[in-house]
Amino acid sequence: MAKDYASSSVLKSLLLLFQLVLLIHDADSSSIVKFLPGFEGPLPFELETGYIGVGEEEEVQLFYYFIKSERNPEEDPLLLWLSGGPGCSSIHGLLFENGPLTMKFEVYNGTLPSLVSTTYSWTKTTSIIYLDQPVGTGFSFATQLVDTPSDSGEARRIHEFLQKWLAKHEEFIPNSFYVGGDSYSGMVVPAVVQVISKGKNQCCKPPINLQGYVLGNPVTDFEIDWNNRIPFAREMALISDELYESLKRICKGKYAYVDPENTECLKLIEEFNKCTETVNLFLISEPLCETETPDCYIYRYLLSSYWANDESVRKALQIYKGSIGKWVRCKFDIPYTKDIISSVPYHMANSISGYRSLIFSGDHDLGIPYLGTQAWIRSLNYSVIDDWRPWMINNKHAGYTKTYENQMTFATIKGGGHTAEYKPEESFIMFQRWINGQPL
Repeated sequence: MAKDYASSSVLKSLLLLFQLVLLIHDADSSSIVKFLPGFEGPLPFELETGYIGVGEEEEVQLFYYFIKSERNPEEDPLLLWLSGGPGCSSIHGLLFENGPLTMKFEVYNGTLPSLVSTTYSWTKTTSIIYLDQPVGTGFSFATQLVDTPSDSGEARRIHEFLQKWLAKHEEFIPNSFYVGGDSYSGMVVPAVVQVISKGKNQCCKPPINLQGYVLGNPVTDFEIDWNNRIPFAREMALISDELYESLKRICKGKYAYVDPENTECLKLIEEFNKCTETVNLFLISEPLCETETPDCYIYRYLLSSYWANDESVRKALQIYKGSIGKWVRCKFDIPYTKDIISSVPYHMANSISGYRSLIFSGDHDLGIPYLGTQAWIRSLNYSVIDDWRPWMINNKHAGYTKTYENQMTFATIKGGGHTAEYKPEESFIMFQRWINGQPL
């Protein structure tokens, strides 16, 4: 009986997969969305959703949201935005970081959560493609077993995605193109830029008018990033001067990979962990929330899960029925190979190739502290053309910035956290100035 049931179950799964493949083959791969459940009235911007198949048999179906610039999409820049994780849906960027909509902060009552317009959307002056990658993230899926995604493999898949997307949206080929993201995307974005650069003269493929890239609090080099958590904690008064001096002396500034025989250093790091275990890693000025309760900032993430898993929402977004089970904002357990140890060499190569870049850090992020980002930027050994200075909004300090001869701009966002969502106005103005070629 159990064997018959198992066989029947496998048969049903295969039949569903076969129907899905036929649907993908026959269906229009993109659609214009004019209304979204949870938002009152027609959308005040142009939204397109769809899938692009990549791989030899297009076995990986990457889902995207595309929002046209609200100013002049024919001439404004085009930005591809990747969320971190790996495994975080790009809807996080759209709804919480730099898109024109967000979740209305209200207690869930069993009905569909509401969406509201935002003030500081980067789409005011830039068209943005929000991409769910790697496969298994958000609404992206595979029609058959595929190799485990990796940093370098994703760079190639994203390049293929872009070529196919531009082939279907030829009107955007002349537009200046940028790649952007934050957090773990710091490992992938610089590699994507390099792959695009190397493939510029590929025969019979639409050209990509690549101009540069933007990264927020990027994971770049595990050792550099993690080694700077302790100096950052001392700078922000999270640990005592005495503990810091002991750590510095006993561990010799090496906190990421500690010699297991250096037991004194390990004990000091354990003491550091105790001092910071109740600190919000992504925004030290806010309390640490362990559960998604209404009095917690991350409660909005729970609302997005209720919203994205609603059948009416999936229908509006034109999600292929049966392609995925439950939508999860971040699948941190997704199979993935981290094969780029450091993205610093990619930054170096991209600078040599002449691409401009904006690297920004919320200065209250303990996860990827700005001290580490400053350290790897210094390792590039580029001359400074605009030294450390405050950048202002309405005569108020918004952060500090420094510009290098390799067209790299570094900026901090005062009071900002791990992603742009914590300081939307400052992030918006910083990006607008940079993308328009103006000094911060």
